[in-house]
Formats: sequence, structure tokens, C-alpha cells
Amino acid sequence: MLINNLCFIPVRFIIQRCIALVIFFLAAPLVLAEPFILPEPLSSIAPPPLQHDADHIDTLQVNASLKFHDVLEKTIARNPLQAALVSRDFMVSARQLGAHAMLPSTPAVNVLHQNDALSSGRGEREWQAELELPIWLPSQRNNRLKVADATQSNVAASRESLRLQVAGMLREAVWDIAFNENNNALTTNKLAFANKLQLDVEKRYHAGEMAKTDAMLAQQETLRAEKEQLLAEAELMHARHRYFLLTGLREFPANFTEQQSVLEDYSQSSIWLEAQSKLGLAETERTLAQVESHENLQLLLNMRRSQGAFDNTTNDSVGLKVRIPFDGESRAASIKALAEMHVGTALSEQELLRNSLAAMMHEAEHNLNVSRVELKIVSKYYEIAKDSARLAQKAFQLGETDLVSLLRVQAQTYEAERAFTTRQIQVQWDIARYNQAVGVLP
Repeated sequence: MLINNLCFIPVRFIIQRCIALVIFFLAAPLVLAEPFILPEPLSSIAPPPLQHDADHIDTLQVNASLKFHDVLEKTIARNPLQAALVSRDFMVSARQLGAHAMLPSTPAVNVLHQNDALSSGRGEREWQAELELPIWLPSQRNNRLKVADATQSNVAASRESLRLQVAGMLREAVWDIAFNENNNALTTNKLAFANKLQLDVEKRYHAGEMAKTDAMLAQQETLRAEKEQLLAEAELMHARHRYFLLTGLREFPANFTEQQSVLEDYSQSSIWLEAQSKLGLAETERTLAQVESHENLQLLLNMRRSQGAFDNTTNDSVGLKVRIPFDGESRAASIKALAEMHVGTALSEQELLRNSLAAMMHEAEHNLNVSRVELKIVSKYYEIAKDSARLAQKAFQLGETDLVSLLRVQAQTYEAERAFTTRQIQVQWDIARYNQAVGVLP
């Protein structure tokens, strides 16, 4: 019993003193470092569940007070990639915390007790406790701060890039609806004219003024127009449903046209700026990897209490030890290689994006110019087609032309009207695509 007391009471005393040292070194970063606020948990930004319509009625209410920019903000907030951005905020906080910490890595405590109770039994005792403290390498803290700042800048650039990407999807969605609404209106008018013409032809057939083949031809034209109208309405429903899935709204802005941006290239596009930020982060991480490919020095502070054989007197001492690791090529090579791989990947992605943005920019500018020229041409063609249709209708009523000739002229007029109204929409659509290419938000 006496031996046990002699063995363990001093150990508790030494452990208490070592713990006091550990608390001192670990508490120092909490006092000296800047406070960090962790981002909100991922569950707080999860998009609300979709409300499925049992009747599948894809209708949108036009809201004159709803701004296109407000729709964009609502669409960005519910985008699924928001969760990935929030998760990257945790990485930013972790890197900032590591850069501002007092020590480059975690300290450790070693406790040792040695006696001869199981051997000679002469009463020799020794207790020892060590505190291991890693030492910062030259420029290691500074490079960690640079990596933390570059990570934060990259996350901010990714948020702006996501906004532009969502704006592109929203632009395509609203102009797709406008295109299909115009097509649906054209087919509806065509069906109304076909029904009116069929009634007129059937009336004249029953009066003996036209042949039965003319009545059958008018019926076929009505059925063809009805089929086109059905397909156009279905496409419009699909476009509206895609808009609802993207925005979560059953409301549609009354005005979403844009003015062409004065920018002439994509250098200010947030998508391009994100790629540059990603490359900058990879290069900063490579610089840090060059430093941290070497192991940190270790400073060891120890306290020892010893008791000799057949001697009740104890002796207390304090020691200092430095651990200097040798460089290991295998360890350093793998760290440097991983950093180089990240830089190479970022460079490749940047060049691929450069080609993609350059092609997008060229197509957007060229398509806009072509659409404007086409609009001038089809507007003149439509004016001529309307006059031709009016004359053909009058000639048919007077019996100067047959039904086939009238239908041919009406088909040409319909296609001219489709080309004119579609090209009007296409010009505005191409302006939106041009603004998207140069990185301008609506």
C-alpha cells in the first residue's frame, strides 16, 4: 500500500503541472487570434420542397409589379448549388483559424513512470512529463494567411459566377416562354381562320357554288391547323413548367427585355473571374506546399521527479529538448506533386473556359447582327404578304381564284408573319445572350 502511494501521488502532481502548461499554450490562441464565426449549417439554406399540381395545369400569372431582377434573386436563392457554397464557407473558416493559431499544429503531452518494483525492488522511482510544442517554419504562417484569403476570394467569386449562370438559365427560360407563346398565338389565329374558311366553303358547297373536293380540302386544312395548335400549346406548357421548376414561381414578369451592354468582351464576366481566382488559389497553395513539405521542429519541455534506490529523498528537475526532423524526399515529393496537379488542373480549366467564352462571345455578337438584318428583311416580306393575302381573299370571294390558290397565299402569309414575329423575339433574345456572354446581370 505504501509503495502504491509513492508511485501514484507524485504522478498526479506532475500531470497537474503539465496540464497547466498545456492550458496556457492552448488558451493563448483564443486570446490573441481574431474571432471567427462559423457559417450557418447546410440545412438552413435547403430549398423548399416543390408543390406538385395534381391537375398539371401549367399556367403563369403575369405580374406587372414583378421585376425581372426580383425573379433572378428568388431563383438564385433556391439554386441547389447554394449548399455547396455554404460548405466551402466552413473551409474558409478552418483555414483562417489555422493561419491565426499560435501553433502550426496540435501540441502533445507525454507522461512516463518507471520503477523497479517488478525487478530488483530497491525502491528506485522516476516520473517524467513532457510537453511537445511544434515551431512555425519560416514564412509558414504568412503563406497560410495568403491561402486563407485566396480561399475566401475564390468562394466569393464562385458566388458571383453562380449568379451569372443562374441568370443565363433564367434568360433562356423566359425567352423560351415568349417564343412558344408567340407560336401558340400564331397557330390559334391560323386555326380560327381555318374554321372560318371551312364554314364559308361548306356554305358555298351546299349552295352549289363549290365542289365537294373544296369542302374536303378546307376540312383537311382545319385539321392540320388544329394539330399545329395542339403541339404549340403543349410546347408552351413545357416551357412554363421548366420556368416553374427553375424559379418556383407561378408568376411571370411583364417586362424582361434588356438593353444591349456597352461591354465588348468577357473580361469582366464573373465566370471568367472565378477561373482566374481558382488559378490564383492553386498557385498560393503550391507556395504553401513548398514550405510545408518540410516537417516542423518540435520543442519539448519536460519535468522529472526521481527517487534513488533505498532513498526516500526525491529530486525534481526541468529539461528542454529540440527535435529537428530530416527532410524526407518521399513525403515532400507527394505534397509538391499534389499541389502541382491542382495548378495544372486550374490552368487547363481556365484555357478550356477561355475557348468556350470566346466562342460564346463570337456567336452572341454575330447572331445579334444577323437577327437585326433578318428582321428588316422579313418585315418587308410580311408587308407584301399581307397585301397579297388581302387581294387573294377578295379574289376568292369574287370567284376569280380557286381555293388551292387562296390556301397557298394564306400559307405564305402565315409563314411571313411567323418569321416576322419570331425574329422580333429573336433580336431581344440575342441581346440577352450577348449580355450573358459579357457577364452582365439583368
